[in-house]
Amino acid sequence: MERFKSVVAVHLILIEGNQILLQRRYNTGYEDGNYSVVAGHLDGNESVLSAMKREALEEASISISEEDLQIVHVMHRKAKDRESIDYFLTCKKYTGQIQIMEKDKCDELTFYELENLPNNVIPYVRKAIEYYQTGETFSVYGWKSLAVK
Repeated sequence: MERFKSVVAVHLILIEGNQILLQRRYNTGYEDGNYSVVAGHLDGNESVLSAMKREALEEASISISEEDLQIVHVMHRKAKDRESIDYFLTCKKYTGQIQIMEKDKCDELTFYELENLPNNVIPYVRKAIEYYQTGETFSVYGWKSLAVK
């Protein structure tokens, strides 16, 4: 019998002052026109930290050392067709100039005030940002029978 498999993703909560880096999804087929953070799926045979390091470089042209990354929230999320484990990480420092590297998937990459996020932030990402701000380190999201923590 084959075991259940879950999708694992990493998300970068990159804070400067009281602002967070958001990207607007474009032409991906998933949540296009809505905002998220720099994020991606594990490719396999890589740690959560190395996946976040890779995604930051691929999507935003910034280099992050694994020792500068910190997991600040984990979300077990259920969508209509799958379950995901989402790791949200922050970093102490990075090098490079932030810029859109995947112009076929993102049409905006900019900092927004944490207290004045765009209305169209993907709901689970917005919730994770709220949890980051309140210090909650774990949540479930998307199950009707379970309250979101």
